[in-house]
Amino acid sequence: MKSHQTTQTMKPATAAKKLGVYLPATPAEFQEGVVSRAELDELQANPPEWLRDLRREGPHPRPVVAARLGVSIAGLARGGVTEPLTTEQIEALKQDRPEWLEKERATQAGVRKEAARLKQRDAERAGRDDADPRH
Repeated sequence: MKSHQTTQTMKPATAAKKLGVYLPATPAEFQEGVVSRAELDELQANPPEWLRDLRREGPHPRPVVAARLGVSIAGLARGGVTEPLTTEQIEALKQDRPEWLEKERATQAGVRKEAARLKQRDAERAGRDDADPRH
């Protein structure tokens, strides 16, 4: 018996998230349709002009804004940034260096440092456990 392959599709919001773009800024035909896995792969491999423009200039969704500023999404909210920002707006924030941004960057750096410390500790423990014949 031959199994039928069904085409896996996703909502435009899911596809936009995977592409790292802000859905309301995408073309209407993208927002109104469904996107297959193959179409998503093609968009990632050979992005059309509208996708290249959105990735380059924005507006960008919060995860992208947060990453470009070096802060968490929660840090954006604490800083009062609740709307998507363009690349130009992100660069302006980087230049202005508001107090909230400096504080959130320091917080994020501390979080990364702690995560690295815990990863190192866990790796050392795993190494000791492997070498310990009692385990």
